[in-house]
Amino acid sequence: MNSRKKALARINTVSHDYPNQAKPYNIDTEYGTDSFSIKAMEDYLSKPIYKKLLETIEKGVQLDPAVADDVAHAMKIWAMQKGATHYTHWFFPLTGTSAEKHDSFIDPIPEGKAITRFSGKNLIMGEPDASSFPSGGLRSTFEARGYTAWDPTSPAYIKRVGGVATLCIPTLFLSYTGEVLDKKTPLLRSIQVLSKQAIRLAKCFGIEDTSVSVTLGAEQEYFLIDRNLYTLRPDLLEAGRTLFGAPPQKHQQLEDHYFGQIKPRILNFMHEVDLELWKVGIPAKTRHNEVAPAQFEIAPVFEELNLATDHNIMLMEILRNTAEKHGLTCLLHEKPFAGINGSGKHNNWSISVGKRNLLNPGSNPHENALFLTTLCAVIMAVDKHADILRSSTASAGNDHRLGANEAPPAIISIFLGDQLADIIDQIEVGGAKTSKSGKLIKVGVNQLPTLSGDATDRNRTSPFAFTGNKFEFRAPGSSQSCSSPNVILNTMVAEAFDEIATKLEKLSKNDFNKGLQKILQEIVKKHKRVIFNGDGYNDSWTKEASKRKLLNLVSTPEALKPLIAQKNIALFEKYGVYKESELRSRYEVFMEEYEKKIQIEASLTLQMAKTMILPAVVKYVKQLGDASNAFVSAKCKNPIKEYLEKISAMTTEFTSAMQNLEKTLKKNASTDKKISAMNEVRKTADALETEVDDELWPLPKYSEMLFAY
Repeated sequence: MNSRKKALARINTVSHDYPNQAKPYNIDTEYGTDSFSIKAMEDYLSKPIYKKLLETIEKGVQLDPAVADDVAHAMKIWAMQKGATHYTHWFFPLTGTSAEKHDSFIDPIPEGKAITRFSGKNLIMGEPDASSFPSGGLRSTFEARGYTAWDPTSPAYIKRVGGVATLCIPTLFLSYTGEVLDKKTPLLRSIQVLSKQAIRLAKCFGIEDTSVSVTLGAEQEYFLIDRNLYTLRPDLLEAGRTLFGAPPQKHQQLEDHYFGQIKPRILNFMHEVDLELWKVGIPAKTRHNEVAPAQFEIAPVFEELNLATDHNIMLMEILRNTAEKHGLTCLLHEKPFAGINGSGKHNNWSISVGKRNLLNPGSNPHENALFLTTLCAVIMAVDKHADILRSSTASAGNDHRLGANEAPPAIISIFLGDQLADIIDQIEVGGAKTSKSGKLIKVGVNQLPTLSGDATDRNRTSPFAFTGNKFEFRAPGSSQSCSSPNVILNTMVAEAFDEIATKLEKLSKNDFNKGLQKILQEIVKKHKRVIFNGDGYNDSWTKEASKRKLLNLVSTPEALKPLIAQKNIALFEKYGVYKESELRSRYEVFMEEYEKKIQIEASLTLQMAKTMILPAVVKYVKQLGDASNAFVSAKCKNPIKEYLEKISAMTTEFTSAMQNLEKTLKKNASTDKKISAMNEVRKTADALETEVDDELWPLPKYSEMLFAY
C-alpha cells in the first residue's frame, strides 16, 4: 500500500470508545473559571482597587497607574493557582495571527533560591522585538524596539495547551516611535470615535445616556479532516488549501450535510471545544454541520466588540488545538477545497446607547425616528465607503470564495428586506407613514397554531444585510481577524453620525421633525443605489451594479488600493483612527503578504507536480504500456491502445503546463501570470487524477478527506 492507503487503513482502525452517558456539567461553577473576569477581580482585589479598575473597564475612565501593582499581584496569585508558571503579553501584529512571548514569574534571590514576582510595570508594559514583524516601512530591520500595553477592558485568561497553563494578558502593540503595529489599537480607537458620535446623535433625540455599546456576534465556519490524511497533503500543510484535487462524485449536491446529524467523533470534538471556550468565558451558543461535507460552524452570543474580537482569535486557537487531540485538523482557510463551499466569518454588528439598540426597529419602524436615522446613516456610510469596506475582506484566500455559491459577490450592497425597503421608498417621496407587518404562516396541521412570520426574508447573497436588529457583514473570510472590518465599519458610521448630528444640532425644537425628514430624504435620494434586495449571484446584478456605478473589486490587488485613496486617508486621519503612514504601511504589508502567498502556492504546485503527481502518472503509463505490449506480443486485439494514447496525450499536456509554470517562476513574472500558470497545472493534474490507477495516486482525494473522519 502507498502512504495514502495506509492512512486510510489507520482511520478505519481508530477506536472511538465514547462514554454512553454524559457527565453532569455545572455551568454556574465552571463558566469563566480560566478568565480573570469581573467576578475574579472582585474576589482577588481589595474593594478600592476593584472599584477603580471597574471604572476603567465599564466607564472608560483613564487607568490609574497606582492600582497596577495590586492588580498584577492579584493576577499572579490567581494564575499560579490555575497552574501557570509564565505570563505573556498577547497581541495581534499585522501577520493576522496572535503573538506571544512567555516570561516566568520567578525572580532569583541569594543562596540559590527564587521567589515569584509580577509587578505593575510588568503588567502595564512589555518590550517585544518589533523588527521581525511586518510594518510596511514604519520600522527598519535594525530598529527593533516595540512596546506592548495592557488592555484592561479585555480580561486576562489562562491558555491551556496540553498540560501547560500560561497567563495571557491582552495588549496593544506599538512601535518605539508610537506608530500602531497591531490590529487592536485601531479597533479601540474606532470604538471610541463611534461612541462619541453616537452619544451626540442620541442627544438630538432627547437621550442623555452616555454609555455606548458596540457589539459583535461572529459566526465562525471551519473544516475538519482526519490528521492522517492532512499530513500527506503538502499543500494543506504549507498553503492551507488544496492546490490539487478533482471534485468527488458526491459532495454537497444532495444538500444532506447542512444541519444534518453530527457524527459522534465530531460531536465529541465540538463538546470539548464548548467546554474549553466556556472555561475562558467565551459564550459559545450554536454548533452545527455547514453546507459542505466536513464543514461546520460555531457561533457565540453577542459581546462587546473588543472582547468579541479577542474571543474569536481565542476560539480559532482552541478549535485548532482541540482538533489535534481528536486526531483531526481544523482548516480555517477560506477555500480549502475547490468546487465546494468555502468558509466565512459572518460579522453581526450592532450599536446601543444605554439599553437602547439603535438598530432595533420596534413594532412600528416608520414611527421610530432614531432607528430610521441610524438606518439612513449606515446606508450613507456603506455607499460612500464601499471601497474601503471591501478592502477589509481582501486576501488571497478570500479571492477564491467571494462570488462563489455560498458567499456574497465582491460588489458591496445592502439588503434591507421588504418592510424596510418600503419605508425607505416612503422617505424618498416625503416621509414614512406605514410599516408592512409580518405574515401569518398556516402550517396546515390541526394541532399547530398559526405561526407569526417576520416582516422580511433573509438574503444569503447579500454582503451586508439587515437581519432584525443588526447588520450582518457576510464578506469577511474565516481566517481573518474581526478587527479590520469593524475598524472600517465603526469609522465610516461615526462619520455619518457626525454629519447628521451636526445638522440636527442646528435645528430648533419646532423645526426638528421637518428638518429630520428633509435630511433623511436627501440621504435616501443620494445613496439608495447601494440598496439591493435581489439575487446577488445572478449575472444581471453585475450589469445592474455597473449601471449604478457600484464598484466590483474582484481581486485582492484591486480591493487593497482604496486603503491609500486620499478620501479614505482623510477619513481615518480626521477621526484619529489611522495616520496616513499607518494606512500606507498596511497597504504595503497586505500586498506583500498576498504576493508571497501566491509565490508559495505556485512554487509548491510545481514541486508537488514534479515529485508526487508526475511519478505516479509515469508509473501508470508504464503499466499501460506493458499491458499494451503484452497484447501486441500475443497478437491479440489491443483494447487499451487508444486509452494509452489518451493518457499519454494528457501527460504531455501536464508536463507542458509544468514547464510553463517553471519558466514563469524563474522569470519572476507577475502574480496574475503565476496564478494562471498554476491553474493550468492543476487543471491537467485533476483530469489525470480521474484516470490514473487509484492504487498509484499519492495524494489523499477529496472523497477521502471530506468523508473519512
